[in-house]
Amino acid sequence: MTTVKDIISHLESIAPLYLQESYDNCGLLTGNANDRVSNILVTLDCTEEIIDEAVSKNCNLIISHHPIIFTGLKKLIGSNYIERTVIKALKNDISIYAIHTNLDNVLVNGVNSKIAEKLNIKNLQILRKSQLKLAKLVTYVPIEYAEKVRDALFNAGTGNIGNYSNCSFNSNGEGTFKGNDISNPFIGEKNKLHFENETRIETVFPIYLKNKIIDELTKIHPYEEVAYDIYMLQNENTMTGSGVLGELEFELTKNEFLHFIKQNMRAEVIKFTECNKSKIKKIAICGGAGSFLLSDAIANDADAFITADFKYHEFFNSENRIMICDTGHFESEHFTSELIIEIIKNKFPTFAPVFTETNTNPVKYFY
Repeated sequence: MTTVKDIISHLESIAPLYLQESYDNCGLLTGNANDRVSNILVTLDCTEEIIDEAVSKNCNLIISHHPIIFTGLKKLIGSNYIERTVIKALKNDISIYAIHTNLDNVLVNGVNSKIAEKLNIKNLQILRKSQLKLAKLVTYVPIEYAEKVRDALFNAGTGNIGNYSNCSFNSNGEGTFKGNDISNPFIGEKNKLHFENETRIETVFPIYLKNKIIDELTKIHPYEEVAYDIYMLQNENTMTGSGVLGELEFELTKNEFLHFIKQNMRAEVIKFTECNKSKIKKIAICGGAGSFLLSDAIANDADAFITADFKYHEFFNSENRIMICDTGHFESEHFTSELIIEIIKNKFPTFAPVFTETNTNPVKYFY
């Protein structure tokens, strides 16, 4: 039986909640995490129509990119679409889960890397790296138990460096200890100095995982008292942050590039700025509202910046140095539903999450 909690745990292993922006409201918004999942409806936005669609398709879990609740609800009387949507979800026992800026802020399986995939943009890196703190764990374990402890630490979230996982450094040496009268030594004898051949394991981890990792270490380690050290690091975390930067396979003229992104991103219209570049190759991307990253895109010498929700006066800030391409908020993120479904199916292959058939884009175009 797959529960809402099972689905959430997998999603948050890829996009942890701590990565959401301070203004955001990701996570389980309605429902019970212990409920069994009948099926899942995936959507960019959650509206009353989405709830109706979930009911008709026997989906009791909705995964939405944008949270239906951004700020606190003081009443539920149906006075606006947010209240009506929440009321309808509660009446129909439907759980709503939002995975928003936490999914924006990861490089692997993130919103921006999905856009890059659609545009065949390679050599991706984070545009503005997060301030996430990293730490190093050092522990000592009998040589014959080293592999078991090391694997448990990797499974708990240690050892990820850039595009590599299961990273550690291991060295063998001799440890000493002597238990007192009330000790219960795994090896050796009470009140007698013991010498043991041990492996020193060193591995890095994001500091937010500290409690989880220490719990796992003490659970799997054979010793009664586990010796470990934690060191704070100054290293940047290259896998989390805002936006991405990459390169097209071939240079394009500005006009070719506009046609290319309009077709591949299925954009109705593109608002753009002129720039002094004759060819476009190096691309910055930020799904959704990304004007706050313009200075980063320029500093990294990007030829174009694909994003949305630029205000009129913000376009002037390009100063002819970069082509801003505003595709529209919905259009910049509508591949997110495809991404979420891929993430779920990779972990739960017997599930068949469904795309919404409801167009939730509130913006219409008149030609």
